[in-house]
Amino acid sequence: MGFYSRVILPRLLDCTMSDPAFAQYRQKVLAHVEGEVLEIGFGTGLNLSYYPHHIEKITTVDPNSGMNKLAQKRIEASTIKVENRILNSENLPMADSTFDSVVSTWTLCSIAQVEKALQEIYRVLKPGGKFFFVEHGLSDKPNIQVWQNRLTPLQKLIADGCHLNRNIQQLVEQQFNSISLEKFNIENFPKVGSYTYMGVATKTE
Repeated sequence: MGFYSRVILPRLLDCTMSDPAFAQYRQKVLAHVEGEVLEIGFGTGLNLSYYPHHIEKITTVDPNSGMNKLAQKRIEASTIKVENRILNSENLPMADSTFDSVVSTWTLCSIAQVEKALQEIYRVLKPGGKFFFVEHGLSDKPNIQVWQNRLTPLQKLIADGCHLNRNIQQLVEQQFNSISLEKFNIENFPKVGSYTYMGVATKTE
């Protein structure tokens, strides 16, 4: 992992994703998280203050050690115990049916093998467990999709693999049969990067 990805990008993302516009969506998607919790793409720990008060511990994974360094202050300030592990989500070391809840916020866009990561999320969830997510992705407007497809190669370079044009609904539905989903644009952000999928997918087995 290069200097840009490890040192510069974490600070850029922390600044961007700290925007108050994202706070309401973090709060809404995390409101019903319960039990044993896994968060993938923990990043700089921006979700920590939005977890329900009854959550005492979460397990987190992120492959970027630079993100982990920035997250430490938030971890130390939180009442939640965090077991933070530096690894990717395509090959989770956890046993089958370990977690009641898995959380992903603005993360699926940048996972190289996103289908494999979703398979892993499904695998580690208990039967009846829920996957809570809020992700940006492919717009429902063809004229915006054109620009998302054009700009994604550049976006992947400057944002460490982030895709503007992933169809998050389709990806989640490949793994989960039961999904509750909202789709919308976040106001005051460029439409090429603000089309958002927010929902809960349930492991029905």
